Amino acid sequence: MNKPLRKVLIITYYWPPSGGAGVQRWLKFVKYLRESGWEPVIYTPENPEFPAIDESLAKDIPENIEIVRSPIWEPYRFYKKLIGAGKNERINAGFLSEKKRPGMAERVSIWLRGNFFIPDARKFWIKPSVKFLLKYLKSHPVDAIVSTGPPHSMHMIALGIKRKAGLPWLADFRDPWTNIDFYHELMLTVWADRKHHRQELSVLKEADEVVVISRSMKSDFIKIYDRDYSVITNGYDSEDVAGVDVLPDTKFSIAHIGTMVKTRNPEALWKALGDEVSANEDFAKALEIKLVGSVDYSVTNSIEKAGLSGFVNRISYVPHNEVVKIQQQSQVLLLLINDTPNAKVILPGKFFEYMAARRPVLCIGPADGDAAQVISETDAGFVAGINDVAAIQTAIRELYQRFVAGNNSVNSQGVEKYSRKQLTQEMAMRLTELVSR
Repeated sequence: MNKPLRKVLIITYYWPPSGGAGVQRWLKFVKYLRESGWEPVIYTPENPEFPAIDESLAKDIPENIEIVRSPIWEPYRFYKKLIGAGKNERINAGFLSEKKRPGMAERVSIWLRGNFFIPDARKFWIKPSVKFLLKYLKSHPVDAIVSTGPPHSMHMIALGIKRKAGLPWLADFRDPWTNIDFYHELMLTVWADRKHHRQELSVLKEADEVVVISRSMKSDFIKIYDRDYSVITNGYDSEDVAGVDVLPDTKFSIAHIGTMVKTRNPEALWKALGDEVSANEDFAKALEIKLVGSVDYSVTNSIEKAGLSGFVNRISYVPHNEVVKIQQQSQVLLLLINDTPNAKVILPGKFFEYMAARRPVLCIGPADGDAAQVISETDAGFVAGINDVAAIQTAIRELYQRFVAGNNSVNSQGVEKYSRKQLTQEMAMRLTELVSR
């Protein structure tokens, strides 16, 4: 007789049909959790405000999974009126503005967000969710709960349940809280900053297990509250990349997948490419810069100043299954680490899909950061500093010569440990240890 699966309630804001990076991590864990002895139950909003819609992700939802929903009130209708956005316009993440420099209305809205919506704009879902879930759990018991953030309101919901019901709780941080790249842009008052830190500390102290995505993030959290933290990175799904049959681009294509906010604007790269275009006619004929996703106006301006506008192929949001094809087609995959105080901590989820595509990665970011360390361990590509034009130029020339020689794929080593199946086994082990204490 098969042993019955243990149940885990997963509190997540992002769930299909949400697209973007936020949904991938726990969608993939949920996809494989049953194989490791856990039955997932999803708790998610009934009417959320998603930055993108991706219907293709529905294929990853296991059959007959229980999805519990409740309505959420968010201040985005007010926010859109304040900044003059249309009713049906989607809100970009990370203060990205595609069309213009943010005006006074946007700056006021950021100030309001940082100082009144703590920890984030989903705060109004916390108390109703705690009340709803405590009632739900009386008739639908689970063995453990998981919260995944950001938005960190999900952790505050789990904290409320932990305090009332005492269930084992794993808090999963896909990004930092007070050390997230845009925290310094929130224009926080002293009072608001203290409240953010108090809430963060309460989660780190009271969660039975805390999981982070990188070694540097673990080190940063230890400085806030010294305890044991587990590192479980993001990864790639082998089922996504298997059987994708595409030919590499005939152009020397350098592709960036995802949003390109102003702190991710690699001006040194644009200069290096502009110089190479001017100096090498063959390179100019071959070059294509693919930007897949939303791009901040500052990036567009920098590209124009570098004389590269004619080389850019802008591709708006595409479903994840199409993203996988673009990754495998492109000659070079561009990984941009935000030029922010927490740069060393940043380890984007798409990076692992880049490695699975077996195309060379050009990482623009700190040489001693987590992304650089993984690239070094796996021999997945090149790393150059955000302002190091010479190092970027050297990498581009090497990659271009490989392209000309028809040898621009890479044989990355040890990538398999970042497969979603293996990472799910690690997460399931943490859950099993959690309920066995």
